[in-house]
Amino acid sequence: MSFLIRLIPLYYLLSFTLSLHIVFGQSTSSPDPLFHFCTNPKNYTSESSYGKNLNSLASYLSSNTPPTGFGLGSIGEAEDRVNGLALCRGDVKSPDCKTCVVTASDEIRKRCPYNKGAIIWYDNCLFKYTNEKFFGKIATANRFYMWNINQVSDPASFNQRTKEFLTGLSMKAEASPVLFATGEMEMEGSEKLYGLVQCTRDLSSSDCKKCLDDAVNEIPSCCDGKRGGRVVGGSCNFRYELYPFVNA
Repeated sequence: MSFLIRLIPLYYLLSFTLSLHIVFGQSTSSPDPLFHFCTNPKNYTSESSYGKNLNSLASYLSSNTPPTGFGLGSIGEAEDRVNGLALCRGDVKSPDCKTCVVTASDEIRKRCPYNKGAIIWYDNCLFKYTNEKFFGKIATANRFYMWNINQVSDPASFNQRTKEFLTGLSMKAEASPVLFATGEMEMEGSEKLYGLVQCTRDLSSSDCKKCLDDAVNEIPSCCDGKRGGRVVGGSCNFRYELYPFVNA
């Protein structure tokens, strides 16, 4: 099964194919990230206070995220202050969460060496750091789409039902203390639509709903009539598929 990935809103020119291997309807785990951005052009050196603070923060988040699936923290002062967070998918168990966060924190520092801001996504987690204050704010930049290249027979009807389904899940996430929700819905014939929505827990419940609503409104641009799709950002994301993908 093939998926496409695309950056938005300023990155329409870049696109490529991402292959996901499916076993019994579930995507296999992979060491490869979904995507990453080096978000801040300012640099630091390995021996600088910023570099040491980033290493300490990465270690802190790797230890403190797995028990609840979310962690955030700041280390340092003034220009050497590093702010970061890690979020694991709400259905991921603690050991897999830790593995993902450790991998993500190591990988993003390799991909964005000496860069003062970066974010990376895996299927199981995201990891983000920057010298800028961002806690409690909806991240509107550095978002990307993924979608199944296969089309449904009635795109307009499918889009509408998918939007209604994900909007309902967004309401469940808003009411959840972990800002995460999954569900399924009967579709035409014997098919079922499966969905997942999630926000980073530095957001308020109302901002989580706003973030998800904005993402869901991008369905026509992201995945018009596609059998699967995602809108993924630094504060929230959704995914829908016509096969089960959530861990039991």
